[in-house]
Amino acid sequence: MKEMLQIRKATSSDNSTVMDFVAATGFFRPVEIEIANEVLTEAAEGKPACTYQSYVGILENKPVGWICFGCTPCTLGTFDVYWIAVDPAYQRHHIGSQLLSFVEGEIRKQKGRLIVIETSGSEQYLPTRGFYERNGYTLSATVKDFYAPGDDRWIFTKAEIS
Repeated sequence: MKEMLQIRKATSSDNSTVMDFVAATGFFRPVEIEIANEVLTEAAEGKPACTYQSYVGILENKPVGWICFGCTPCTLGTFDVYWIAVDPAYQRHHIGSQLLSFVEGEIRKQKGRLIVIETSGSEQYLPTRGFYERNGYTLSATVKDFYAPGDDRWIFTKAEIS
């Protein structure tokens, strides 16, 4: 069943809930969770130098999904989706797809022309890679042994965002 999310900018009050479900996914190492928290905090504080844009998906009056993106430095119209996570209790409800679609709209408004998403090539991330493909992203490159020996970096892109 596809549930309609309320999507809004992340605030500092979301940090604890978001970090709880980021950790609960089991996909991120402790150092990655620490970086996710830093990124979420920076975006929520809205400091002028911060280029991160961070949104949460709300169901039942609580954040159940999080996405963070930003303009890629030194490019014209290229954006990176840095983080996307959904509370495990709400996965397989199209929440990630709704967040991604929302961000594509935000990127269009900002005159974006190319979206880049990277992920691990490990077996654990097979569902993640399938998710990106189902949402219209194309595998554009891989970097062998990027994250660790035997753990390649897979780079997905979507151009001419419609």
